[in-house]
Amino acid sequence: MSTHVGARPGDIAPLVLMPGDPLRARWIADTFLDDARCYTEVRGMYGYTGTWQGQRVSVQGSGMGQPSMAIYVNELFREYDVRSIIRVGSCGALSERLAVRDIVIASGACTDSAMNRIRFEGLDYAPVADFGLLRGAHDAATAKQLAEGVHVGLIFSSDSFYPARPELAARMVEFGVLAVEMEASALYTLAAKHGRRALTICTVSDHIVTGEETSAQEREQTFGTMVEIALAAGLAQD
Repeated sequence: MSTHVGARPGDIAPLVLMPGDPLRARWIADTFLDDARCYTEVRGMYGYTGTWQGQRVSVQGSGMGQPSMAIYVNELFREYDVRSIIRVGSCGALSERLAVRDIVIASGACTDSAMNRIRFEGLDYAPVADFGLLRGAHDAATAKQLAEGVHVGLIFSSDSFYPARPELAARMVEFGVLAVEMEASALYTLAAKHGRRALTICTVSDHIVTGEETSAQEREQTFGTMVEIALAAGLAQD
């Protein structure tokens, strides 16, 4: 058993969907998976394994922020031989091109985190998604005829939910960044290190420009479309 996941060998499927909120992990398991079984409750970070359309899938909460995400991703890749992780989370829209409840499929992740600066001794590493998962997610969204509400592009992984310099986000938008969240950069970096696949799909929960937002319950329980896209994309690779 690993320190933080605490599951037994064989408990976790090769494909893991990873929301930050452990209650969203439980909702995904209850809503989308057949015969879902909880394999961990360590630190209240729920993990479940079940089946979707006859194929095994796991769902694991990651907590908020890149340090927390990195703990679970490292253990899933190293201790449980997970092959693909798809983050299914919420994000804040930075661009007026996006609306609340739109979906962002993150092709790459910018960041203000020091994690990669330390890892690469000051060099700027560009963490990107796995192309197969990215293409699969876009294909799944197209099949659902969601072209108007789905965006593929850069996301910004911030270390601060309440940033000291919020005006800097505007500069990111000038260079094509669509939205802000807190985990994708670490996920993409660790997937590259371990030779595994990773993708981030986020639903816009609030709009930084307009001030529109969703409730905590809506963020936990009503962002099902991105989960369906993630399941289709992830299982198409196996």
